[in-house]
Amino acid sequence: MGVLRLSHVDITVPDLDLAAAYYTQVLGLELVEREASADGDRLFFKCWDERDHHSLAVRYHPRVGLDRFAFKVEHEADLDELEARIEAAGIVVHRIADGEEIGQGESIRFELPSGHEMELVHNVHKVGGRLPLLNPKPIAEGLIGIAPPRMDHLLVQAEEVGEVSTFFREVLDFRLTEQIVSGAGHQIGAFLERSHRPHDIAFVQGPNGTLHHFSFWLDDWDHVRRAADILAFNGIAVDIGPTRHGITRGETIYFFDPMGTRNEVFTGGYRPDPDFPTITWTEDQIGRAIFYYEGDVNQRFVGVHT
Repeated sequence: MGVLRLSHVDITVPDLDLAAAYYTQVLGLELVEREASADGDRLFFKCWDERDHHSLAVRYHPRVGLDRFAFKVEHEADLDELEARIEAAGIVVHRIADGEEIGQGESIRFELPSGHEMELVHNVHKVGGRLPLLNPKPIAEGLIGIAPPRMDHLLVQAEEVGEVSTFFREVLDFRLTEQIVSGAGHQIGAFLERSHRPHDIAFVQGPNGTLHHFSFWLDDWDHVRRAADILAFNGIAVDIGPTRHGITRGETIYFFDPMGTRNEVFTGGYRPDPDFPTITWTEDQIGRAIFYYEGDVNQRFVGVHT
């Protein structure tokens, strides 16, 4: 019981039409629904093999940014249990009523020690995937663009990585798969999981409340190479890659949507079982930890895009 996996990431953009064109035609997501709202019109996207209503919500706002991110819990009763634990940690929790948010039922929201707004939800509306549940083919036909099958993880920034990492481990029962520690022994990077993937969320040192990137899963290295071709063909700004991480051992490309939000496509890595020991990287090896082949972290990668 408890947290299952990442449910959705909610961002803001200054141009919804441009966002719709990019996320459907280049990234290859499906536009599920549009909402007109006084707080800003929103678009809801999902990947072709996801069955929940959305994994990405994009709201109009003059400034590029992060609204919140949500994780899905296994049982409805988990919301009550986790609400009590979060409040016991001294954090105020807000209940969001069933039907108040598009595509989902009742949820709880709270502000993390890192300044991010996080949401936990159980009941997410099912809209189905591109494949049937009876005798399916291995891949859907007619896919457009990069076409990742699902959202994978996100990475956000925090001034005190150790504080928010402790909260995730002690209150939300996440497991620490890997960490980066400074020369003084302080945690400056934390990679945490609940779904037996290398990470569902990661925190690196930086300004509170900011988004570094969110990432989509691809099935193998050849799909990552194909994604690079699609990005180049469409003139999308590539940050770095195709390359490989030391942390997670995954293969990756980082790139920017036309509004300046960093995206990633990711594959590979390992399976961390519940007794998986934490891997530690030292600050003097941070280049190899982030980009193993290059052994260096470029300035755009460490730059803040909020």
